[in-house]
Amino acid sequence: MGLEGKVAMITGSGGEHGFGRAIARRLATEGCDLVLTDVASTGTKVVAAKPSGNWGGLDAVADEVKKAGRRAITGLVDVRSTAQIDAAVREALDTFGRLDILVNNAAAPPGADRVPVIELGEEAWSTVLDVNLKGTFLGSRAVARAMLERNVRGRIVNISSNCGKMGYPKLAAYCASKFGILGFTQALAMELAPHGITVNAICPGAADTDRLDYLGRRPDGSFDAALRGQQIRMRGASVPIGRLATADDVAEVAAFLVSESAEYITGQAINVAGGSIMH
Repeated sequence: MGLEGKVAMITGSGGEHGFGRAIARRLATEGCDLVLTDVASTGTKVVAAKPSGNWGGLDAVADEVKKAGRRAITGLVDVRSTAQIDAAVREALDTFGRLDILVNNAAAPPGADRVPVIELGEEAWSTVLDVNLKGTFLGSRAVARAMLERNVRGRIVNISSNCGKMGYPKLAAYCASKFGILGFTQALAMELAPHGITVNAICPGAADTDRLDYLGRRPDGSFDAALRGQQIRMRGASVPIGRLATADDVAEVAAFLVSESAEYITGQAINVAGGSIMH
């Protein structure tokens, strides 16, 4: 795919079952070195009561990259912070000398924002918009600057959602942030196209990742893996292809978009939703 020796930065890559880890592993198999960041060393937990197991977070993902024969560095980064984003980019450049790819994957976990608008608090709204939308802006700005300074014909991929194309009840903050990512993607794509840098978005449908762990939360707050599995199967049955998306489904599309084969594709929002949304 023309990715041998390229350097990719992926935010929100510490989760055990998340898009970030899957994308990192996929890009490593194509020859990329990785810059892996997350707000916590073990990734963001959605259900506090879920057994943690032996997952090693960012370090575990870095080990997988290294086992694939590539280099990896890790860093704790809150994508809402200009200083932390800029520091991570500087470390990447100091270590590898270049940045070719950015995947803005970090996202706020579902929580107090999942209520009707009339009950939605300002703090919950701000958290979702700041992590999902502002974080995408800050990461893109920092990496685009580095690409332009070094004349790198790079790739930026923003993770949006099917909720970036259709509004859903009790998801107003999330939908607003993901719609915003699509507008930002198009604007940035237009700005960077003359420099050979492409900017695209991926819009996954509901996906069987850590973010759906809340489906296994019992009324008493404890976690029930069987309940989660039942809910996943029920939701998957409503998808035309018959299942929810997997992290690997998204990783395959991300790998294509950052490859040489996608040189002529920019400003697009590609659904990975099993047919559940088609526009």
